[in-house]
Amino acid sequence: MQFLPSLNGLYHLTCFCIFFHSEVFTITFVIGLYLINIKIHRWVQVPVLHSLLHPVLVTIIELILILTALKVPYETFREGSRMIHFMLGPSVVALGYILYEQVAHLKKNAISIIVAITIGAMVGIGSIVGVGHLLGVKSSLIASLAPKSVTTPIAMELAGNNGGIPGLTAVIVVCAGIIGSIIGPPIMKLMKIKSPVAKGLAMGASSHGIGTAAAIQMGAIEGALSGLAIGIMGLMTSILLPLFARWFG
Repeated sequence: MQFLPSLNGLYHLTCFCIFFHSEVFTITFVIGLYLINIKIHRWVQVPVLHSLLHPVLVTIIELILILTALKVPYETFREGSRMIHFMLGPSVVALGYILYEQVAHLKKNAISIIVAITIGAMVGIGSIVGVGHLLGVKSSLIASLAPKSVTTPIAMELAGNNGGIPGLTAVIVVCAGIIGSIIGPPIMKLMKIKSPVAKGLAMGASSHGIGTAAAIQMGAIEGALSGLAIGIMGLMTSILLPLFARWFG
């Protein structure tokens, strides 16, 4: 009889695991949690708390705590959330509509856009490689960190092809996006950057999809240029990363 409490606990945990095997339940759970956190984020008006309670960041932390408490294996959660992973690609492609609406601005600033993002990609990769060597970091970790400024699907592929750890890269990319979307707007305001083109490029090139969501809130031009920056940054990083790979370790 003394084993009954533990057996009951095991039974309840198994039930929760079964729920997370369902794509419908998992997607509904994740999206519902995210929508609640958006409401909380909009409700909180204290500047510091407003920045810290970023919906993506809070949702990730809550999911980690819930899955750990319920002892739901990551493999089970990943299986149930396949559709969310799949939608990463189409969500980036969907930004093309915003680009189409702002095509006039793109034509006027084509050269400056390409040059700025190319330099940004070189500095981003070069700084990771340089700091990594100074600190004696393993080559696999450098390869995982190097594509941090491109969107998750591209970053994971680049990391895997260059000896990195795709799972770690995904975490780093999300962290970079969240941090950039939080501190980017205040920094640009502090530096008195008023150009919508500059704002959009900065957010997209440094914070990819999450930064683009913040850029869209700034304005249509910022959102369009941020979406464009994601694509060009992905392309330039794909070209430059193999050239830097010889210095990974």
